[in-house]
Amino acid sequence: MTDKLRLELPILLPQAADACDRCVTSLIAILKGRPGVTEAHVEMGEAGEGVLCVHYDETQIRLGQLRAFALQAGATLSGRFGHFAFELAGAVHARNARRLAETLREQPGVLAAEIGPSGRGFVEFDLQKTGDEALRAAVRDAGGRFSDLGASAGQKRGRHAAHDHAHSDDGAHGSEEGHDHGAGHDAADGHGHDEAKQEPSSGATKPHGHAKPGKGDKGHEGHDHAAGEHDHAHGGIFGERTELIFAVLSGVMLLAGWLIGQRVQGVVPLLFYGAAYVFGGYFTLKEAFENLRKRRFEIDTLMLVAAAGAAALGQWAEGALLLFLFSIGHALEHYAMGRARQAIKALAELAPERATVRRGDQTEDVPVAALEIGDIVLVRPNERIAADGVVVVGESSVNQAPVTGESVPVDKRAAPQADLDFGKASAEHRVFAGTINGSGALDIRVAKKASESTLARVVKMVAEAEAQRSPTQRFTDRFERIFVPAVLVGVGLLMLAFLVIDEPFSASFYRAMAVLVAASPCALAISVPSAVLSGVARAGRGGVLVKGGGPLENLGTLTALAFDKTGTLTEGKPRLTDVVPAEGVEEHELLAVAVAVEALSDHPLAAAVVRDGEEKLGQAARLKADGVKSLTGQGVQARVSGKAAVIGKPGLFETGEGPRLPAAVWSEAQRLESAGRTVVVVRHGDRYLGVLGLMDTARPAAKAVIQRLRTLGIKHIIMLSGDNQSVASAIAKELGLDEAKGGLMPEDKVAVIKALKDKFGKAAMVGDGVNDAPAMANATVGIAMGAAGSDVALETADVALMADDLTHLPFAVGLSRRTSGIIKQNLWVSLGMVAFLIPATLLGLKIGEAVIFHEGSTLLVVANALRLLAYRDKTA
Repeated sequence: MTDKLRLELPILLPQAADACDRCVTSLIAILKGRPGVTEAHVEMGEAGEGVLCVHYDETQIRLGQLRAFALQAGATLSGRFGHFAFELAGAVHARNARRLAETLREQPGVLAAEIGPSGRGFVEFDLQKTGDEALRAAVRDAGGRFSDLGASAGQKRGRHAAHDHAHSDDGAHGSEEGHDHGAGHDAADGHGHDEAKQEPSSGATKPHGHAKPGKGDKGHEGHDHAAGEHDHAHGGIFGERTELIFAVLSGVMLLAGWLIGQRVQGVVPLLFYGAAYVFGGYFTLKEAFENLRKRRFEIDTLMLVAAAGAAALGQWAEGALLLFLFSIGHALEHYAMGRARQAIKALAELAPERATVRRGDQTEDVPVAALEIGDIVLVRPNERIAADGVVVVGESSVNQAPVTGESVPVDKRAAPQADLDFGKASAEHRVFAGTINGSGALDIRVAKKASESTLARVVKMVAEAEAQRSPTQRFTDRFERIFVPAVLVGVGLLMLAFLVIDEPFSASFYRAMAVLVAASPCALAISVPSAVLSGVARAGRGGVLVKGGGPLENLGTLTALAFDKTGTLTEGKPRLTDVVPAEGVEEHELLAVAVAVEALSDHPLAAAVVRDGEEKLGQAARLKADGVKSLTGQGVQARVSGKAAVIGKPGLFETGEGPRLPAAVWSEAQRLESAGRTVVVVRHGDRYLGVLGLMDTARPAAKAVIQRLRTLGIKHIIMLSGDNQSVASAIAKELGLDEAKGGLMPEDKVAVIKALKDKFGKAAMVGDGVNDAPAMANATVGIAMGAAGSDVALETADVALMADDLTHLPFAVGLSRRTSGIIKQNLWVSLGMVAFLIPATLLGLKIGEAVIFHEGSTLLVVANALRLLAYRDKTA
């Protein structure tokens, strides 16, 4: 017999449960390898926390043994893996980011290291082999200096108070069921979220994702500087524009030397050309020296070799032109990448820095970082909301576009005392940090600290996403590692051409230098990162969190997509759709009795009957019921006007007391069931009053969204549901889906997703990120809808639609399609330019002309990528 053990992740992985996919994956793998364990997966618990559900055979392993083993394995992993998030000052060139990431990967104990072109990085490491200080030192040794540095999770030892439950498949609790509680928790509990130490050499450090939004991202004058990102980036000789100014000065010196050379020959023009060399090659030379010190021969170094070769041949003007165009291109490239970085950094600046807190009858202005859970924050009209929380006083409309991307303000009102739990509160009571209040004043009960708000988590995850390389980027990296050495070998052979061809060595050497310029794949190196960074930034601004280039590219190329039904394609709330009175019975009589009885029930279907029934009754007289009694799994009964009233499934009236169901009523019940309705029959005394049909209705936008997805290239769209097949088929037919599968358990949904991947190569799963987590994890791209405020949805999804709005899905797919298209365009331009220039230089194209084409292509691919920042969905 198979039983289940449920354990909360904060207990199993107290230091890493929030962000360490490797830790959770490793824990699942360890448990699956234990004899007696048949399955393990993550789902959401009642309080909204991540829960590990373990299926086991009680004949092979006892519950107590399994719980102890899981806790021991989790503690081992928590004490084993650390996480180090950081930010470098200024945008980093893609090649430099890759070089620094490779340096970190070479450090003992480092399991994974990624650094994005915006300067944000994330390292996962083995605590038994290295630590934060060693990684900081490695970054500094590689020439990098920090802007804002995140603390490592390896130093955390916080605990969440939580409990676990064990129960069998049939709902009975296991014999050893109990509650395990953590031994208290620190202020710095969780993963990667404590206050880091002050480090004089790198400026004040703070937790990544926990700093007050915007506080640590506003300018970095006085901070140290990024690896390979030159001293000019922040606080150089001319401030942030140093490289650009140096490039312009190089151009001025080049022009002056050329003009003087038209009239005067000799040393004077050479001095100006020499100055052009100095200004144009200063930062490139620093970078090349750092690369050579690390025994790397990067693309930029090829440019220096070519410029030096031109000078050796006496072609000072061409060498100066090469360095001028290369430096101006580099400066403009950094400026363009900085624009994409600013688009992401703007997310962190949405939340205000201070808040007004009620203290009894008084108010106090405090820093947002000082807010505690339970504080009451006063939000005046047109102010930004300072924290995630629940409205306790007031009514207003809130513009949630900064967080969720919703175009229309959402009405908010005070929640009843029973609904103050942020995780369970409805959308009309819940607000998010960074959103903008309308014309009404609100009092908000703080539900999360500033460092743990939805906005802070999104900023953190976007930062981590920047550092993730896409499949195409990995390909271009591999290509460069092979191509650059091949170019060097080819250039070396070309320099020996004078031995074969009747020409002087100077001509062979010049041609080799021209080929060196032509073959440098600078455009290729920047083509993919610039597109991914711009795509992630645009998605974040539109209320869509995309976790890196991989999901962005995959979503742009897949052709099959599966939807969860309840709460995704449908409202998730049953509605009274059909009222069919029996012969001789008025509709208002049927509704009056049904509403009276169901008003005393707490079943979700009862609430739908009461809500919609009262609306249909209008001003008609109401009846009262008493003596309510639940008929478990079948229906409910009570007394109305002195007679027994029974409401329940049709089968109830075939076996219970009283007259049997008339054929006409049974026929109507069968008709409604075949149409996908949940059916209840109403009997009052000995009379059957009729049949009610209820259904979880489709979202109004669902049909249009599916049509839009088809125009975007999604060819096969299906729906997965735990409801019966008739209900699923009815919804699918209404929405125009290709297929509907009903009666599915979570493991069945996983099997369907795997079958879709086998058939179509890639498949996406759209759900709420909670019950659909196993299917989403097995999909090529897991998409969670309504992720704002749901920690589990944010963590489990590859793509998170922050708003509970299905219309954001076509925007995400369309943006991914456009990103994939731009990546392909950039690859064609960059590789095509290399393919054109190499034979052109072999046939006599000069260095100056080659570098114009070379730098032009680099700027073209960056400008092309920046178009993504202005992307708009056609349906928006």
